[in-house]
Amino acid sequence: MACGIVAVATEPGRLGKALGRVIRDSLKYLEYRGYDSVGFALITNEGELVIRKSKGMLDLVEAKLGFSYYDGLVGIGHTRWATHGAPSDINSHPHTDCKGSVAVAHNGIIENYLSLKEELLRRGHTFTSETDTEVVPHLMEEFKKLGLTPYEAFKKAVSMLRGAYALVAIDLDERDKVFFAKGTSPLIVGFGSGFNFLASDIPAFLRYTNRVLVLMDGEVGYITSRGVVVERLRASDGGFTTSIATSEPVDFTWRVKVIDWTPEMAMKGGYPHFMLKEIHEQPEALTLTLSGLVGISEKVVPILARADKVLVVGAGTSYHASLIGSLLFNNLAELWSSAMISSEARWYLRSVGDNDVVIAVSQSGETIDTLLAVREAKRRGAIVIALSNVVDSAIPRESDLSIYMRAGPEIGVAATKTFTAQVAVLTYLAAKAGERRGVINGKYLDGVVGDLRRAPSLISRVISVYEGRIRRIAGMLASKQSAFYLGRGLGLPVSMEGALKLKEVAYIHAEAYPAGESKHGPIALIEEGFPVVFTSLGREDGELLKSNIEEMKARYAWIIAVTPKGSEEITKLVDDVFEMPPMKYEASPVVYIVPYQLLAYYTAVSKGYDPDKPRNLAKTVTVV
Repeated sequence: MACGIVAVATEPGRLGKALGRVIRDSLKYLEYRGYDSVGFALITNEGELVIRKSKGMLDLVEAKLGFSYYDGLVGIGHTRWATHGAPSDINSHPHTDCKGSVAVAHNGIIENYLSLKEELLRRGHTFTSETDTEVVPHLMEEFKKLGLTPYEAFKKAVSMLRGAYALVAIDLDERDKVFFAKGTSPLIVGFGSGFNFLASDIPAFLRYTNRVLVLMDGEVGYITSRGVVVERLRASDGGFTTSIATSEPVDFTWRVKVIDWTPEMAMKGGYPHFMLKEIHEQPEALTLTLSGLVGISEKVVPILARADKVLVVGAGTSYHASLIGSLLFNNLAELWSSAMISSEARWYLRSVGDNDVVIAVSQSGETIDTLLAVREAKRRGAIVIALSNVVDSAIPRESDLSIYMRAGPEIGVAATKTFTAQVAVLTYLAAKAGERRGVINGKYLDGVVGDLRRAPSLISRVISVYEGRIRRIAGMLASKQSAFYLGRGLGLPVSMEGALKLKEVAYIHAEAYPAGESKHGPIALIEEGFPVVFTSLGREDGELLKSNIEEMKARYAWIIAVTPKGSEEITKLVDDVFEMPPMKYEASPVVYIVPYQLLAYYTAVSKGYDPDKPRNLAKTVTVV
């Protein structure tokens, strides 16, 4: 999955607190990236390398690690989601070499670590962990033995790695520097006055600086308190020799951006959890998303309108948004379109070519399966359009065109506001492509786009009207073991997203099915009190759903429905109903998902779970 990295180089006293405390506070903003263990390393003012690490979540191990007791000029920190080696104190990062002079933290997977480890063992190195990361400090130690400087040894080590990595390292022999390297996994520089940061994500250092540089694959370098050096790694012979890995300086000044997120945007803002805060942020996020669409659509829509086919690729929540987008391209624009799960895309992309468009949907812009699908689509000549929330992330960089959602940072692992932003963008593009292709008239287009622009106020109304009632229903749902979410047409991917949210944060087995398919097997599970949640977005699917509701009612299921206000025939059949504002069918998913987000959140809270830290999950999946 993903791990969180932070690194700091600072002048004495510049940040107003001990360096260990700065690292701890920064890691707190990255805990969503992984939380089975935590660790930090720093070089003290007396020239000692201190490494403290432990299994467990940050708040639980803080006292044991003693962050605030340690000060220094350079340091690194890490919050882990295990990929190699079980969660343990020993497998926690940072890792060090035999002499204890180098410390390294890593996000990603080093594919060739076993062969490197075997060679290092033959050369007399001793390993203490089961991780792939530990080869890096030992490689640095080996190349320093052969006469390279610490930075040369770091670059040489990086040149031998295969796989995905974001690396930071400190070395007692160059005490003022933090070395870094990026290959696939995200890594960002934060520029300050008398200090500089590295981190996996911007919120880690946002309260100190909003000037950022998103590093690119193949870039290496180092930060000090006074400056930043970035180089592009070129080549080495790949062997255990004294040859230096060649690199060349990078002029990155034009890539430095000022992020307009305030520190408060990355904090809970008085809400008990980020997930609830981000559900409530959806009106503002959607307003920002929609405000940026007109200009980019002028470039994107003509490409979509003349495509032979449009494939929409995503993972998890982004896949559900992709399903909605695909249906809309088929129905609003009469464009042949299909949605694909990113990890399965390789078996479908063989048929794409020069006249096709692939839309890659990823909140983080770093989802590795989606990135690999992008690369395969480009290799086969398709035009690739990225839809992401993170500027200059990997997927937008490698795509032909990029659309940014502008939804602000999303800290909660379970995506909420980025889902509604993704759906809004895809709906807008499909409607505009339909207009350009002459499929829908201007009046209908205005109706769809008008409902999208009403969506922020409609979501605010839905939250204010139903949040209290949803909390009551969630208290009852918390005692259930399973649930079905059923829908037709656009209601099906909305149901799929609702079921996913309940699984993710409340740990209730929830499955979504096409409602018409429920009688072909799933209905066998229905018994008295079994929760069945129906999604109706309009008159057409509502008419079809009535018979499915009757089937479940005859078996004494507990029936909950999300349906447009005025759907009296459905309302009288169900036990609990959320009557939603009437909208154009194609625009309604943006609003109709909100009760499901709240239902999942409050069910998790009712069960005593932290919805911001669902077990076994992390925010960004950066390994295959």
